[in-house]
Amino acid sequence: MKDITWTFNTLLLIFLLSACNRQTGNKPAATQSDTIAMESPQPASKQNILFFGNSLTAGLGLESQQDAFPALIQGKIDSAGLQYQCINAGLSGETSAGGKERIDWLLKDSVAIFVLELGANDGLRGIAPAATYSNLAAIVDKVKKAYPDCKLVLAGMKVPPSMGDNYFKDFEAIFPKLAKEKNMTLVPFLLDKVAGNSSLNQQDGVHPTKEGQLILAHNVWSQLKEVL
Repeated sequence: MKDITWTFNTLLLIFLLSACNRQTGNKPAATQSDTIAMESPQPASKQNILFFGNSLTAGLGLESQQDAFPALIQGKIDSAGLQYQCINAGLSGETSAGGKERIDWLLKDSVAIFVLELGANDGLRGIAPAATYSNLAAIVDKVKKAYPDCKLVLAGMKVPPSMGDNYFKDFEAIFPKLAKEKNMTLVPFLLDKVAGNSSLNQQDGVHPTKEGQLILAHNVWSQLKEVL
């Protein structure tokens, strides 16, 4: 009887030890998997490039905003493998005064690079260049206050010669002066090689076609890529 009892207890002990080994044997694989998952590199979050402007930025008259130069620049950024996201904050009809009021709510999200394209509507309305300069400077100051490390790009603009020689020169001077004062990268003239070319502008003669926007993207990218 004792032999039977001993044999039963021995078998029971062997069974329990075997079951215990099977349970603990799964743990190293699970722990190793968890460790690998924790050590796997996470994709870097993209930084924002805010394009703040008027109808030229918004792409007025185009079939899609994807044809506007901010979206075209996004394509260049993606092709280069850079971790930036372009945000099109263009608003048709926007003046420098309107932009000064509108910029605040756009600064709720972080901005790594700020591209300022405003002033054209001021020029067409004959607003005093000093007032335009003051408004643009105030916009830049708000951006710098919110994000001191933000890099700044300014799109230069000109008015038609029909506005008068003095006004033409005073308006044109706004942009290099502001860029120098605020340490901004200057795109000398956003509409270079597009303004005045009927084949690259829509029927209004002011807003670029899809082909014209490609040139705008080139004009901006030639300066922006150095910032990136």
